[in-house]
Amino acid sequence: MTRVDAVVVGGGHNGLVAAAYLAQAGRSVRVLERLGHVGGAAVSQHPFVGVDARLSRYSYLVSLLPRRIVDDLGARVRLARRRYSSYTPNPSDGGGTGLLIGPESTFAAIGAATDEAGFDDFYRRCRAVTSTMWPTLTEPLRTRSQMFAAVSGAAGADARTGWRQMIEAPVGEAITSAVHDDLVRGVMATDALIGTFARLDEPSLAQNRCFLYHLLGGGTGDWDVPIGGMGAVSGALAAAASGFGAEIITGAEVYAITPDGEVRYRHGDAEHVVAGGHVLANVTPAVLARLLGEDEPEVAPGAQVKVNLMLTRLPRLRDQKVTPEQAFGGTFHINETYGQLDAAYRQAAAGSVPDPLPCEIYCHTLADPTILSESLRSAGAQTLTVFGLHTPHDLTASAPPQRLRDTLTSAALNSLNSVLAEPIQDVLMQDGEGRLCIETKTTADLDHTLGMTRGNIFHGALSWPFAEDDEELRTPAQRWGVATTHERILLCGSGSRRGGGVSGIGGHNAAMAALNN
Repeated sequence: MTRVDAVVVGGGHNGLVAAAYLAQAGRSVRVLERLGHVGGAAVSQHPFVGVDARLSRYSYLVSLLPRRIVDDLGARVRLARRRYSSYTPNPSDGGGTGLLIGPESTFAAIGAATDEAGFDDFYRRCRAVTSTMWPTLTEPLRTRSQMFAAVSGAAGADARTGWRQMIEAPVGEAITSAVHDDLVRGVMATDALIGTFARLDEPSLAQNRCFLYHLLGGGTGDWDVPIGGMGAVSGALAAAASGFGAEIITGAEVYAITPDGEVRYRHGDAEHVVAGGHVLANVTPAVLARLLGEDEPEVAPGAQVKVNLMLTRLPRLRDQKVTPEQAFGGTFHINETYGQLDAAYRQAAAGSVPDPLPCEIYCHTLADPTILSESLRSAGAQTLTVFGLHTPHDLTASAPPQRLRDTLTSAALNSLNSVLAEPIQDVLMQDGEGRLCIETKTTADLDHTLGMTRGNIFHGALSWPFAEDDEELRTPAQRWGVATTHERILLCGSGSRRGGGVSGIGGHNAAMAALNN
């Protein structure tokens, strides 16, 4: 039996960050990844036959990855800032007008000029919280009282109001108090619902935690495009880990873990056992419980669908006051007014795919054309990622996979077409076999392919980035938010405290706990 200082189970980006920090500190590390490549959800692939485009297949934008982690590890991660924040076609006139937010915001175009000040004030109060909170995510956990004291001490009245609107009461209340237009309210509300199936007035505040994490990155909430695609991020982290001496084994299926640190896995035709001083679990808490032979915890369902599209060019808009480059230069919101979001939740809760399906779009290639071959760039080709909300795993899991994929694809494309001047199908590229370049990933795909329990992109319900005042913070693992019920086993993925998104924070914090033990 081989013995190492640390075994990392799962070679997603968090596992790679953990391995890199531990190996950099001189620890012996073995990373075991079930798939034939590292990266987990942060990968780039060529999904369309004969089309030389490397698409970010699952995750797509970066906000929560601290520059500190990139610099500590010397990882060659480059990000591109998007020029615009968002564009939202007005569904009440079929997209004939719309709200552009960025250097040239157009609140007046949709009759919401009086909401611009309230919109700005709302986000100023949010930033008063996030700018102080952000640096603490790579430090030992603070308690709720300590975090509130730090936030309010740094930014005063704005921070105290921001704390109440983001952390103490349903965020829907603060949004509807700040602005009056239904479309403006919806633009603000979507960050509370991405990957989270909840109402905006949900008493559990699950939507608030989702909202906080979407505004927390860098203290500003900016979401950037990874140059070269998400696979370039994972590739840089893998190179850092290997460069420091971590051993990375792909095609290694872990099938059992013991509380004393033994990990059993299959690689090729052989079975192996490796014992670690620590086991860092970059899998969901439910998968970890299964590997330990324990009862699996209940996991909140994922609630999204992702559709990757390859276009010959950007589609024309009905709104003649903005260009396609402006509209798709940030987040393109579709049928996401506050009322539509609420109606979609109710439809999904009643067992139906929402109609229209609230969606948002990201165009990678406007900010970073390097994922395309030179010939595709010269021809004006573009990629779009359509992300549909309120499609909970329980709603879709029982359907046959292909029928489910077809239903959700049609719902997403129909929603998009409702605000365009031409059907999106008219600008879809064909692959080398004559098929339209459409790839749909459902919660069932995430569960089956990536081991994301119930398709939850956060590995479970998000937690506040602080401990409650009565929580025990006795051990390093508890203080760093990565503890399990077993001393040698640490969470290092999105299921850890302060995990979620492409951040590396779970990996960093697990490595710090192991090094401080």
